[in-house]
Amino acid sequence: MGDLASFRRPSPRSSARTGARERQPAPAKAAESSSWRDAARGLGMVLLVAPLAVFTAVLLVDGAPEVRASAEVPQAAAPPQVVQASFGPCIGGERHTCVVDGDTIWLNDQKIRIADIDAPEIYSPDCPAERALGLRATERLTQWLNAAPFEVHPNPDGRDEDTYGRKLRVLARSGTSAVAVLEAEGLATRWGGRGREWC
Repeated sequence: MGDLASFRRPSPRSSARTGARERQPAPAKAAESSSWRDAARGLGMVLLVAPLAVFTAVLLVDGAPEVRASAEVPQAAAPPQVVQASFGPCIGGERHTCVVDGDTIWLNDQKIRIADIDAPEIYSPDCPAERALGLRATERLTQWLNAAPFEVHPNPDGRDEDTYGRKLRVLARSGTSAVAVLEAEGLATRWGGRGREWC
């Protein structure tokens, strides 16, 4: 009988005590659940703050959009060069400030092809009439250059030099270009990409 006693069912009271002992870890589970909630809250704060931090960093590196836009505003074009000099015909090898023909000059040791003008040739004319007209155009351009200060403007199409290395410039005074004066007197024409037939 002593052996049978060891196989007795536990009494309800002892079972209750045992169950109570087995349910003791429950507070640990509650603490574990609380720690997960805290971690979730922390993750939410990170997800909220991280985009703000990235946006702030971008502004610090690139600058505000208004600042970038103001830096891209194109600057005004440089003012034209105002010239007052004494011009004569280009003779001999030394050419500093002189007139070659009706559309080419030297100015301060720089050869300039007047960009918007086409005048008759005097050095390689197609006929005597072209040379005679070219000499008149050269004389008239010299008079215009010496009459008063004039402006030297950049070439409107953006090219700085022609195929011969001459600087391409527009000469004007009080808003009127030199070509307008010579054209009105029949001594030149506006450059249109091809020389005019003068014969």
